[in-house]
Amino acid sequence: MNSNQLDSIIEKLLNASESHGFDGAEVMVTSQKDFEASVFQGDIDEYSISESSGLSFRGIKDGSIGYAYTEKISDVSSELLLKEAMDNLKAIDSKDQEFIFDNKESLEYKEINQFNALYKEVTNEEKINLLKKMEKEAYAYDHRVSTVKHCIFGDGNQLLKIKNTYGIDLEERSNGFFIYFNVGVTLGDEIQSGYSIFFGNDYSAVDYKAVVHEAVDKAVNLLGAQPIKSDNYSVIIENKTFASLLKAYASIFSAEAVQKGLSLLDGKIDETIGNENLSIVDHPHLENKMASRSFDSEGVPTQVKKIVEKGQLKRFLHNLKTANKAHITSTGNAIRYSYKSSVGIAPSNFYIEAGSFDVEEMVASVDRGLYIVSLEGMHAGINPVSGDFSLAAKGFLIEQGEKVKPVNQITVSGNFLKVLQSIEMIGKDLKFGLPSGASIYGSPSIKVKALTISGN
Repeated sequence: MNSNQLDSIIEKLLNASESHGFDGAEVMVTSQKDFEASVFQGDIDEYSISESSGLSFRGIKDGSIGYAYTEKISDVSSELLLKEAMDNLKAIDSKDQEFIFDNKESLEYKEINQFNALYKEVTNEEKINLLKKMEKEAYAYDHRVSTVKHCIFGDGNQLLKIKNTYGIDLEERSNGFFIYFNVGVTLGDEIQSGYSIFFGNDYSAVDYKAVVHEAVDKAVNLLGAQPIKSDNYSVIIENKTFASLLKAYASIFSAEAVQKGLSLLDGKIDETIGNENLSIVDHPHLENKMASRSFDSEGVPTQVKKIVEKGQLKRFLHNLKTANKAHITSTGNAIRYSYKSSVGIAPSNFYIEAGSFDVEEMVASVDRGLYIVSLEGMHAGINPVSGDFSLAAKGFLIEQGEKVKPVNQITVSGNFLKVLQSIEMIGKDLKFGLPSGASIYGSPSIKVKALTISGN
């Protein structure tokens, strides 16, 4: 379907919405093409190409919204779709007022280019050949590599259009890819694993050997790991590992969770919740980040904002509904993960700002402690309501300012809010993990005064 045909379908729906009893209406169209492949022992292990598209209609009447959607955009029936939306609206018993964005305040949209036209020229054959070279490189790099567990390349090409009866008419295209590489190394009867990731939309920026070497080095460095004595230890949590912890607790910064009584930060706006050097940012305008966007899923312009600034909680993430309940404006964090879903809340590029310390300085400052490079069991081991966590961990014992031996088979326990409050040093080494849904989480390495470690 060409652009003119799509615009005609959208206009037809919006123009007919009033005659079907709606006070206002919105149409959202999404289109996505995904590729993913993996190799194992030199052969293609998995290979998939998928395409999906859909159109959703949201109509508002007396503060309630009715939804309807279809995958068959080309032959969509306006009559049936609008009737379904009105029937759904009448069935809603929520007292919360809903909104369709009208931009009466004339908020400006930041222009963001998330589409790399050159990436379209990279063939699927090239991507698969890259994976084969990475697998070969792992075995050549270190004789202790016993298996390449995962060697995956995935990418996506997306289109998002939002148009409503209040003058909003937006379109955004984006593309990007990721590489996930995981190896196992063996020494005697011992097996350790390590992984690395790369993502972006500039294929020329891929240094495949660096990706491979990072994963192998992580695994090799853990060989000989043993548990340590249970006690309270000073702890440094590696950048990507702390980013995973931040991701696990991201929901506590959502106004939706706050208003439902599911956030431990409820009632703490303008209170100190962390170290005075701690700032947590939601930055939807970063270049070459797959979660960047100029508008959210309600068509509200996105904005750069500090959620925590110098240790103080400044704001929550809002969509139009939660912002109205809080008597403020939306922060531009509405999210619909597909044309089928309702409106929720999610961050974009959500990260802890880099500090002033090299990791070497941080390690040198520890007399007796741990450098943690892996936290496992996030789904079962954390409680986002209380903030408590108990997670399996791997890392290195630090004695008198030096890493002396690898450590595993330990459990680290604590409380996320107390961790933020007991931060002593923040590293310079800000790194982001893999995209998750509509968000990417990042952090520098973080030194915490003490955490409880259960070992032997």
